[in-house]
Amino acid sequence: MKSGLTVKKVALLFAAVLAVYLALFFWIEKSRLTKGPWQVDFQAAAGGDATLVVTQPYLSITNARVIVHGESVTNTSAQMTFDRVKQPVPFGSVIFEDLTFLPGVVTFNLLGHEVELMPRALVVNKKLVPWQPGMTVELWPTNKPAEPPHAPKIRRS
Repeated sequence: MKSGLTVKKVALLFAAVLAVYLALFFWIEKSRLTKGPWQVDFQAAAGGDATLVVTQPYLSITNARVIVHGESVTNTSAQMTFDRVKQPVPFGSVIFEDLTFLPGVVTFNLLGHEVELMPRALVVNKKLVPWQPGMTVELWPTNKPAEPPHAPKIRRS
């Protein structure tokens, strides 16, 4: 009796499966990175106002500003690209980030205000603001949410 599987057939099957796997892997990686990351310029004005300048070229978002008035920050400025998780920011903090498929979602606790960068819109203190090139959103101490922003709770089973 002849066996249906030979070493040659097993090697060809392995090579075919490997080729399909590699093709899918590189296609998914290209899809994941093709739109590019959020580019955020953290600026501290001399008066202490904090400003975020958001740019995302693929989505045609340029010079979108979020200005936080009435809060003092040090003259720390930095330009950051959100292409990997857990990066420290000059002021405020990152409370959520999903960068699986760029640009992804990044949520900041920006001196008591919740600012969320999403491809479809900017969310400021739980209110949707459509993206527009050159837009400016101004935040004041009087419009802070009653409950400070925090990271989502992780369910453990």
